[in-house]
Amino acid sequence: MNLRLPTTADILRFTFDGIEYTGHAGDTLAAALLANGVRQVGTSVRLGRPRGIMSAGSEEPTGVVQIETPFADPLRPATMVELFDGLAATGLAGRGRLADGPDPARYDAVFAHCDVLVVGAGPAGTAAAAFAARAGVRVMLCDEHPRDPALVAGATVLGRTTVFGYYDDNYLVAVERRTDHLGFAAPAGMARERIWRIRAKRVILATGAHERLIAFPGNDRPGVMLAGAARTYLHRFGVLAGRRAVVFTANRSGHQAAEDLAAAGVEIAAVADAREGRTVTGTEGVPALTAVLVDGRRVEADLLLVSGGWSPVLHLYSQAGGQLRYDEDLGAFLPDGCRQAVEPVGAAAGRYDHDACAADGVAAAARALTALGVPTGPVPPVPTGRLDPPGSYLWHAAMDAAPHEAFVDLQRDVTVADIHRATGAGLRSVEHVKRYTTAGTAHDQGKTSGLLASATVGDALGVRIAELGVTTFRPPYTPVSFAALAGRDRGDRFDPVRITAIHDWHVARGARFENVGQWKRPWYYPQPGEDLDAAVHRECVAARTGVAMMDASTLGKIDVQGPDAAEFLDRMYTNVMSSLAVGAVRYGVMCRLDGMVFDDGTVARLAEDRFLVTTTTGNAAAVLDWFEEWLQTEWPDLEVWCTSVTEQWSTVAVVGPQSRAVLGTISGSLVDLPFMRWRDATVAGLAARVFRISFSGELAFEVNVPWWQGPALWQAVHAAGQPWGITPYGTQTMHVLRAEKGYPIIGQDTDGTVTPHDLGLAWAVSKKKADFIGKRSFTRPDTARPDRKHLVGLLPEDPALRLPEGAHLVARQELPPPPVPLLGHVTSSYHSAALGRTFALALVRSGRDRLGDRLWVPLGDGPAVPVTVTAPVLYDPEGARRDG
Repeated sequence: MNLRLPTTADILRFTFDGIEYTGHAGDTLAAALLANGVRQVGTSVRLGRPRGIMSAGSEEPTGVVQIETPFADPLRPATMVELFDGLAATGLAGRGRLADGPDPARYDAVFAHCDVLVVGAGPAGTAAAAFAARAGVRVMLCDEHPRDPALVAGATVLGRTTVFGYYDDNYLVAVERRTDHLGFAAPAGMARERIWRIRAKRVILATGAHERLIAFPGNDRPGVMLAGAARTYLHRFGVLAGRRAVVFTANRSGHQAAEDLAAAGVEIAAVADAREGRTVTGTEGVPALTAVLVDGRRVEADLLLVSGGWSPVLHLYSQAGGQLRYDEDLGAFLPDGCRQAVEPVGAAAGRYDHDACAADGVAAAARALTALGVPTGPVPPVPTGRLDPPGSYLWHAAMDAAPHEAFVDLQRDVTVADIHRATGAGLRSVEHVKRYTTAGTAHDQGKTSGLLASATVGDALGVRIAELGVTTFRPPYTPVSFAALAGRDRGDRFDPVRITAIHDWHVARGARFENVGQWKRPWYYPQPGEDLDAAVHRECVAARTGVAMMDASTLGKIDVQGPDAAEFLDRMYTNVMSSLAVGAVRYGVMCRLDGMVFDDGTVARLAEDRFLVTTTTGNAAAVLDWFEEWLQTEWPDLEVWCTSVTEQWSTVAVVGPQSRAVLGTISGSLVDLPFMRWRDATVAGLAARVFRISFSGELAFEVNVPWWQGPALWQAVHAAGQPWGITPYGTQTMHVLRAEKGYPIIGQDTDGTVTPHDLGLAWAVSKKKADFIGKRSFTRPDTARPDRKHLVGLLPEDPALRLPEGAHLVARQELPPPPVPLLGHVTSSYHSAALGRTFALALVRSGRDRLGDRLWVPLGDGPAVPVTVTAPVLYDPEGARRDG
């Protein structure tokens, strides 16, 4: 069905849902689809209802598509996709799909300064920009639709540019879409999107107004459209939105649409004006509109034009700190003062007449120039009065007929019934109702539905809209791609890649790597024909039965010095560090103020006033920041200095029953080094600091040398270990070894809600110290509950079954109806060469009281599998192998 008026524009070919169509240069995808008679664009996210085109701009709540070429781009309003030859798009069934490969396009950013920034190039914005530019000041004019760069002489005009954020000191951020309309014809190297970061002395917001929907049964059916959008498709694109229309309006806008469409050949079957008591009580048609019920009378139509009034677009104004007031006559919220140098004009200020908007823009520009100290010429007066107030929202006869089919937020499938359910549950704030129902949380942020949602809440509670207000407007005004925000600051050039001094050796030996923080750490060392499991099995056997070695240089290391260093560490750790003798090492745990585990590691006393603290690899920077925060803000009286020395030391862990023998061949002074002690020694001719500690549960040493000597140490240890078959191992083997011993990994076996007691580390929490960070929180009833989740071990009944990490645990094999009571979840899961089976660690409610119990783990659609709860230490619980 061709619904386009005659045109001479160039023909463009595109596909939608795999079907080829034609459009014309200057079309949006929405306009081209309407011209081709395509009415259903997708289906809704929650209910799967057919959805079509509702609007003509960025406020579009329903006509959301997936762009397939030239690059996968989900959740794009068809109203904002400019047509180009070869475009391929598909309708969405609720959700989009991210690209499965890197985006080849370039993104960049520009910093700009101006005297006057005008947002919106309608009558008010264009007049304001032109008046300011004639005065010789620096003017920028931004509009989200295509605009001629020469639209305003003397001004920088940015079309296809959406200002999406307004921050303090008149700092605004915009995104310019540079290649949307070029498609495959975009020049190589041209940025797809550009972020503009603009600092303006004065801001004029000519952002216009969004037309509002009316809630009535079936108001989401394809073919229901905002009246102003139908006028846009007619006048801007030469496209008729339908052949036979019904108009449902509460203001003059609906009548204007009827007049314009009738003049273009559309049959107007009926006009229902809510101010006259007429209403639409329902719609018919599958999947799209075929009839409208007007006051109960069936009227055949393929188009229903709706106008529930206009809401000034004040998102940016609110972001700037602007206050709003409700105007009963207009039925809209209007600007009511702002702390920043900004002024809404035109429709954004509640003026809808063309001439009044233009005059308002000129007057605002004159005030901006005066504030800048620039003289202005005569300024014409702004016409007073308002055009045709939109009337009220009292259309409850229609809504009450079928509130579950009267939609308030079409993007989120929120109905009048959903809002009544929220208020019936006791919610009184529109912010709470928003979160209960999800109204206003989609990509459109409730642009067409926000005030309607407030009105529906107010009706349910018997409260005026002015008292309720509207939900908070937060940036971004429209969705912005992460790629655009990152710009050129992405990939290896943006996030530093940190490698150890021994990295080249690992690469040469075929190591596979994983990212841990910013570090590239060897994950495993596959030999020919080995996969991950086979390589890890071999590495584990070597560590448990012979000798293995690991590059542990990434371990966080902080040098803590000063007269008060011991006192400071006593306050930071749950256990006592001040009693450490020089030459001794102690395991320690740090908590946040809430008593939850933050990090763990070792503390070695190097001198009376000097300690070396080790942290987890990923938390090294966070721990140093934590130390500095307390020293600088809470305890400035303490004389303590903290220095990161992570990259000053290369660390080689030598692990296994034969580790002492290997080191004995290259250092004769380590034979008698006790567990949890350190000693300066000469290893392979290098000055080293050796720690007798273990994260594997085996006899082990950690040898530290200056960073640049790391390769020499590694090669020396590797050569010395050849008679014992020394085996390099990576992080995956490290995880298996530590999990067999029940050693937790902070961030994997914890989730921010776990105390040391939950991990079985009560022995590491001092009962003698007067205070430490988190101590007071351990006296709270919540942290002493007997049903807290504890770290335990799990043995699947099937010894070959490796449980998925993150899987839930339940008490019975037969699951009850939702909500299912959950006992906990699997945190770590591996196959153990030492145990000859799989095992897991888990956080389980009252876990230490369930040792020996059988629990169940639901896996997909199959039956839940049985597991037995055990103590978390599954290998060498006495610690005899570790102690050597």
